[in-house]
Amino acid sequence: MLVTTPVGDARITLHPAEGRARALLALGHGAGGGVEARDLQALAAVLPARGITVALVEQPWRVAGKKIGPAPKTLDAAWLPAMAELAGQRLPLVVGGRSAGARVACRTAGQVGAVGVLALAFPLHPPGRPERSRIEELLGTGRPTLVVQAGQDTFGTPGEFPQLPAGHRLVAIPYGSHGFAVPKRAPLGQDEALELITTAVGDWILEL
Repeated sequence: MLVTTPVGDARITLHPAEGRARALLALGHGAGGGVEARDLQALAAVLPARGITVALVEQPWRVAGKKIGPAPKTLDAAWLPAMAELAGQRLPLVVGGRSAGARVACRTAGQVGAVGVLALAFPLHPPGRPERSRIEELLGTGRPTLVVQAGQDTFGTPGEFPQLPAGHRLVAIPYGSHGFAVPKRAPLGQDEALELITTAVGDWILEL
């Protein structure tokens, strides 16, 4: 479905829960790609069987066919009307996304009444610039927050995160890149890595 926002039309693709829905997970994409990202697609494929509806949200710049995402304020302006549309599902809302989409979810969780935040591949800092930390966005969600971070993420490895406060949890995915791609030489296969993600996220949402 298309949703009118102040910065163009966003698109929501719903993957309904099988049987009685227990929660709704809204997922935004990163600044360099769309909802076809492997982690987002894996969650949309697996979680409905666990009673979780998944909504993949495409930002207007992607819907319009552009290749580069706009400024954070513009991303937030598009996200809020999409979340208002999803409120009609009348389910506990968990907001999340990967990379830039995770940052949007962190910044807006309180405004949209989310019960939790999922941060996939949170861009803790620009590659090679650890002094430019974005940790305050992550710590300021005001909601239970799950961070899923790959072991070789150039935007911040699990070991670079500080001790997280109560309510925040970090799950490390060994060997993966920022896009959770696992090298062929790694003892962990690609499917196994994605299963780690979907299991951790599903378990955490149902705990909420």
